[in-house]
Amino acid sequence: MFRLVRAAVVTMALVLGSLVAAVPATGAPLPTIVLVHGAFADASSWDGVVSRLRDDGYHVVTPDNPLRGPAFDAAAIQRTIDGISGPVVLVGHSYGGTVISNVHDAKVESLVYIAAFAPTQGEFALEELNPIRYPGSQLTLALRPKVVDDAHGIAGKNLDAYVDPASFHDVFAQDVDPATAADMAARQHSLALTANLEPSGAPSWSGTPSWYLVSTADRVIPPASQWDMARRMGAHISSIDASHAGLVSHPAEVAAVVEAAAGR
Repeated sequence: MFRLVRAAVVTMALVLGSLVAAVPATGAPLPTIVLVHGAFADASSWDGVVSRLRDDGYHVVTPDNPLRGPAFDAAAIQRTIDGISGPVVLVGHSYGGTVISNVHDAKVESLVYIAAFAPTQGEFALEELNPIRYPGSQLTLALRPKVVDDAHGIAGKNLDAYVDPASFHDVFAQDVDPATAADMAARQHSLALTANLEPSGAPSWSGTPSWYLVSTADRVIPPASQWDMARRMGAHISSIDASHAGLVSHPAEVAAVVEAAAGR
């Protein structure tokens, strides 16, 4: 009988030990990380960040960003969040920052902007690329238009923009190796031309703790614009010497900022 009791106690201790090990030191569950890609990219741009976050025990979701406009795209991300139980850290890269700024959900405990637009109410993204106030963006000259199928457009069509593959490496990802940049260019999703002209709604960052990682060698969103947006938000600000594609060239640093926002 004594041996049976002792075996039961040992088994219970092992079970309790495994449960305690699965809970962070704070006692709070790890949040789900939702990574929202920007324009001229797809979810695979997060791959390096995802692998590091998952290695550290986080559940990570990388939904497709439709790139149709702030309100439409925010609704798409909201549907992803609706399927998540528990706290969420919402992360946006580039135009993805505009999208997460338009998502309002009590489950979102923090926001992270990676070289991203962070518009205030009524503002549209192109205002942050004003060449007089913020010189240095090379994006406009690299864009090419194309007509795409779009069920929400006029007569099922829409006019989109994409980055010319011949310019993609130099403009978007100069610190990424050429083969990877070529693959990114081939995978890129085009952006509805009207998306960057649609006024943003009330910003979620005004009432949510926010983090901003500035890319100081960015040739898409000028670093000065990024600094100004981050300061306006009252965000926790850090920086890396990276291109606009810092999430690809510096995934460890990006993952570290996301984990800081997770606060565990």
